[in-house]
Amino acid sequence: MKKTLLFATMVVTMLFAACEESGYRTETVEFMENEPVFASLKTFRSKDIRTKPAQPINKQGKICFYNGYLYISEPGEGIHVIDNRNPHAPKAVGFVELEGNTDLAVRNDRLYADSYVDLLRFNLADPGNPVYINRLENVFEYALPPIENEYGYDYETCFVTTDRTEKLIVGWTLKKQKKTWRYRTDEVMMLSDAAAGNTGQGVNGSMSRFGLYKDYLYTVINNHMSIFDLSLEKPEKAAQDFFIGGNVETIFSYGEHLFLGTPTGMMIYSVKEPLRPEYMSMIRHAWGCDPVVVENDIAYVTVHSGNLCGQNTNELIVIDVSDTRSPAPIVSYTMKKPKGLGIDNGTLFVCDDGLKIFNAAEPQKLMANQLAHYSGMEGYDVIPYNNILMMIAEDGLYQYDYSDPEKITPISKINVGK
Repeated sequence: MKKTLLFATMVVTMLFAACEESGYRTETVEFMENEPVFASLKTFRSKDIRTKPAQPINKQGKICFYNGYLYISEPGEGIHVIDNRNPHAPKAVGFVELEGNTDLAVRNDRLYADSYVDLLRFNLADPGNPVYINRLENVFEYALPPIENEYGYDYETCFVTTDRTEKLIVGWTLKKQKKTWRYRTDEVMMLSDAAAGNTGQGVNGSMSRFGLYKDYLYTVINNHMSIFDLSLEKPEKAAQDFFIGGNVETIFSYGEHLFLGTPTGMMIYSVKEPLRPEYMSMIRHAWGCDPVVVENDIAYVTVHSGNLCGQNTNELIVIDVSDTRSPAPIVSYTMKKPKGLGIDNGTLFVCDDGLKIFNAAEPQKLMANQLAHYSGMEGYDVIPYNNILMMIAEDGLYQYDYSDPEKITPISKINVGK
């Protein structure tokens, strides 16, 4: 979430406006703002971290598949471990309580997961029983807990005036504020209606902010990219964080490139030199949240509306990315409210009005080549792998057999929520 979101979403009541001097104006406004709730970093890091018996999954989150096991992040709570070696009868086998967790990735029997500002590492020699190894502290300087409303946050308190070496932001309190701004009359305040897999590597869903390339983990949080070297005995930050802007929400690794989903478009970075990602291009679209997946130099992007994402745009966009410096739109389709998506060997899966499945061989004829549509659930993200489609939805983990694309069938479900 960007600081400017405060201006885009606040409810403004003008109390006073007067010219102080020629060319300047003062405005005092009332608005709603999220104030941070703090906790002790020392207490947070002293908690025992281990795999506990399986617990009910109360809320959908990011997903990662590795060696027959599915790892589901329940936002802010921890990671559920699902034995999925028999997708017809998946079984929850453990839970790692991990405050502040949002994302995860797996490489070479190591699970990496964020926990507020830290990155934690687990041993997956036994994939059903992640064993905590260690943590890298304060590597996500700009990490914040999710905000469940449409309002902005107090940037100064979060990042400037608070001692972040002792305090951790663990939540928010929504409060009414009053502030005064002085600005030039030729400047415009931003009040806008527009913003009300490999053998040793896990496979992430399209909503992930973690991406892997060779022995490097790339993460995107609050406009900043971090790079970690995973080839060492203990993972280390391989370079300084750098600002990429765009309020990046998702990351997808394909070949020597990272495809970044933002509220206003898709950015492409080359990681041919892993420690020096090179900006290649950006293709813009209407304002809206968007994950992206790529196969055979064709990118598929979904754009959906929502309080923090945009207004009424809901579509699937298909883009030719064979020239990453000059991506070319092929076609776009209106959808109901699409979210995560995945593609495997020409079969495209989209979380929209449940789950929609297409033969993507001819992008211009995608809608005419719909293979199946399962409705009645609110799909969030998917992982297609080895002819099994795993979909995390608001009410459950659904799985489908697509070994025969003409006869795709549901095979199991684990409930999510109470």
